[in-house]
Amino acid sequence: MALTNSQYDTIMRIYEQKRLRTHDLLTRRYNEIYEQIPRIHEIDNEISHLGVANARALIDGNTDAPAQFRRQLHAPTVEKEALLLASGYPADYLEPDYECPDCQDTGYVDGRKCRCFQKAEIDLLYTQSNLTDILKSENFSTFRMDYYSSDYIDAVSHKSSLDMAKEAFTVCRSFSDHFGSEFQNLLIYGSTRGRQKFLTHCIARELMDRIHSVIYVTSSQLFDLLGNREFGTNQQDRQAGALLDDCELLIIDDLGTELTNSFTVSQLFICLNDRILQKKSTIISTNLSLNEIKSIYSERTFSRISSNYRLLRLVGDDIRIKNRRQTNAASYRTKPGKHPCRRSGDHLSDRM
Repeated sequence: MALTNSQYDTIMRIYEQKRLRTHDLLTRRYNEIYEQIPRIHEIDNEISHLGVANARALIDGNTDAPAQFRRQLHAPTVEKEALLLASGYPADYLEPDYECPDCQDTGYVDGRKCRCFQKAEIDLLYTQSNLTDILKSENFSTFRMDYYSSDYIDAVSHKSSLDMAKEAFTVCRSFSDHFGSEFQNLLIYGSTRGRQKFLTHCIARELMDRIHSVIYVTSSQLFDLLGNREFGTNQQDRQAGALLDDCELLIIDDLGTELTNSFTVSQLFICLNDRILQKKSTIISTNLSLNEIKSIYSERTFSRISSNYRLLRLVGDDIRIKNRRQTNAASYRTKPGKHPCRRSGDHLSDRM
């Protein structure tokens, strides 16, 4: 889904505004410092004269001029920083304060799109208003262990629902903390709904806050995009899958809910295999069992997943049903004149 000219111009205008804000802030700081510490104004004039002399020396063919200029800069630079510190300012107070130090708010690093540009591109092309609202309430800080029971024992792993949730939370937190320095993929699966999705929301929120490019799609949306890339009738359609290849993290939600056919099976393998080869992380959430994944998407796709993904299984009740029950119960208790009958020792959480 390539950017149109107007979309590209929109993003570049945002970068221009960022640079203007940085320039205005720096100008105000220089005016403030020159008034408070006049000696720094004198130092900057001295440095400016040194720069002019260096340029003339280079024109005259003096190849040692750059090294000499760096040596000459040392003393005034040290004095300038010392004066700032002595007056209670940070040593880098007169340095530009960029939102993205990697590209210095230009959007590009060495002629390639910076990761902050990629994020802006994704935010523009994939309007995530619904997801953005969800991420305000579903993130690591709001993850609740009291939804998981220590009494519910999984027949396969012989672990409790609570123990499996704690393990999954720890793994997902570590995935976020080490993202970018370690290549990892996750498959979060189980027969319940809501739990896998909540954890993928936690990771998405964490990484988006750190300006990583994250694409979050349902399995149906994924195959629509891949279909556009293969069979689109115009250039924009044919480039529909470009961001799926370029994003730092691809999250595929509810794998198995799409209409499955030979195209989706082959495209899923290609998508996952390409991202593994490029060492770009992918997270898959699904209600399918491992045997169902193998049966529906082929042995070779399952092999790539099982050998390259950390498998996290969750069991228990549907979180969304629990949420509704607790909300309804709280609403009932607050109605005037309503006094729910409770037996001794009978708690709402015990009945879920």
